[in-house]
Amino acid sequence: KSSKREWKPLEDHSCTDVPWLLLFILFCIGMGFICGFSIATGAAARLLSGYDSYGNICGQKNVKVEGIINSGLDLTHKKYVFFLDPCNIDLVHQRIKSLALCVSACPRKELKTLADIQKFAETNGSSLCSYELQPSEYTTDPRAAKLCPKYPVPESAPIPFFHRCAPVNISCYAKFAEALITFVSDSSVLHRLISGVMTSKEIIMGLCLLSLVLSMILMVIIRYISRVLVWILTILVILGSLGGTGVLWWLYAKQRISVSAVETQIAKDNLQALLIYAISATVFTVILFLIMLIMRKRVALTIALFHVAGKVFIHLPLLVFQPFWTFFVLILFWTYWITVLLFLGTTGSPVPNEEGFVEFRMVGPLKYMWWYHVVGLIWISEFILACQQMTVAGAVVTYYFTREKRNLPFTPILASVNRLVCYHLGTVAKGSFIITLVKIPRMILMYIHTQLKGKENACARCMLKACICCLWCLEKCLTYLNQNAYTATAINSTNFCTSAKDAFVILVENALRVAAINTVGDFMLFLGKVLIVCSTGLAGIMLLNYQRDYTIWVLPLIIVCLFAFLVAHCFLSIYEMVVDVLFLCFAIDTKYNDGSPGREFYMDKVLMEFVENSRKSMKEAGRGGGAEGRELKPM
Repeated sequence: KSSKREWKPLEDHSCTDVPWLLLFILFCIGMGFICGFSIATGAAARLLSGYDSYGNICGQKNVKVEGIINSGLDLTHKKYVFFLDPCNIDLVHQRIKSLALCVSACPRKELKTLADIQKFAETNGSSLCSYELQPSEYTTDPRAAKLCPKYPVPESAPIPFFHRCAPVNISCYAKFAEALITFVSDSSVLHRLISGVMTSKEIIMGLCLLSLVLSMILMVIIRYISRVLVWILTILVILGSLGGTGVLWWLYAKQRISVSAVETQIAKDNLQALLIYAISATVFTVILFLIMLIMRKRVALTIALFHVAGKVFIHLPLLVFQPFWTFFVLILFWTYWITVLLFLGTTGSPVPNEEGFVEFRMVGPLKYMWWYHVVGLIWISEFILACQQMTVAGAVVTYYFTREKRNLPFTPILASVNRLVCYHLGTVAKGSFIITLVKIPRMILMYIHTQLKGKENACARCMLKACICCLWCLEKCLTYLNQNAYTATAINSTNFCTSAKDAFVILVENALRVAAINTVGDFMLFLGKVLIVCSTGLAGIMLLNYQRDYTIWVLPLIIVCLFAFLVAHCFLSIYEMVVDVLFLCFAIDTKYNDGSPGREFYMDKVLMEFVENSRKSMKEAGRGGGAEGRELKPM
């Protein structure tokens, strides 16, 4: 029935999925309650000002904790947290395993003996030993070995805004870094990689800026030469792949000749990395050629849609900036979320631990608040991304179904945002919640897989990976269906389920076209991403090649290429979204209109030419099959 229902684009607007909007608002109120609760219980003060091992908050008067000595002290003049052994890090619980005290000042120079610690206390009025020892007793009291810091005391400085004394030389955290980077078994390799990044930091920043400029240039090219974009990108990627592969093999051959003269470990590492890069580039180029050979005949509709998408960006230039606004909002939300998470880590009631010191723990049902907080991270992040999809869909739908383009709103993007806020926030909340329901089990299975790594048998490991893979595929399918459901909602102002059903029917009726668009179109956009990554990587290879004898440039090159791909993906994902919305509008247009009086097409002239050419080819095919005079529908 939904496939027979008349579509009336932009004729009526009504509120959709209001109960889901109310549910989302209640959920956000719960997120606010968690933040307020953590602040009200003193977590914010403990996080920002810091607290010692006895439960005292630095820089203020404190209340006595029952059963804990040295608690309830007046530490108004002691505003900084100082750890007696800051390099003793608990890798399991990821915290500093040391007695913490509140001090007046951090030691700004290294203190090598107890006499130096005593002199520092007498000079600066900052006692670095436990509260029960007076500075005059540091060198005479036998308890000083346990109650005073481990010496030599490293030079430290306060962390801005968080009032913690941190060692200026971070070499004592090298063990922690090596434990985090599990794929590095040799610490010397880790040190060489880090030194390579630090030596090449200016080049890395310049190359990241280059990837941003190239992405902007590619967006400009898409706007003005969309008709030939497919072939230009194809030729450039062919030349880029061949050129990049040739340069890598040339550099490998050149460095292999010179490596015998320079017998250094860094030169050998760079030679091995060049060989891996050259082989990978060769395999990638061969696979790329085979895919392009298969898809060379399926680009007619894609070229037409790309051309119309270029016109959309000309009429709606603010679409280019959508990734910036979305990323900015996500950064704000993630900052808030991490801040509240840190609050939750210091909230609760003071409880003595097995060592006789104070820890803050939540008891009862409140200790599960962080689960609610994690669900909030996923749902609200998906909600923000869905708002971007609905905004883009609404603007493109307005463009497509407005016959006279001069009658478009002054800013279709703002008009789309206005419709979203007034009518369709509930639909966005429901769609994002469905994605959340799929993401949470997948994340739980990934966590279980990580925790059981090396302990489970091969069968259990295979089953876990299969479940994770199936959930990932389901998530991608639902994301694509959600995007088309948002487009249907923007067209007909129907609720989420009705829109999803209508969009699904249209997509099934055009399954082959959907497959062609999602393979050819997405592949061409992928070629754009490859072009940006290859260009940035090639520039990186040429620049870093001058430092090959004293710098390992494996990690800097990987960082640059990852950043270039991320930037290209952010820009071209909007273009991909516009093409998908245009295709659904095109499918609906050709389904309910045939160009006759009263049922005129809404589509652009380029798409009209495609429809006419498609009809002519179908008529010729029908005549050739003995069905002369029979007119076939284009879809």
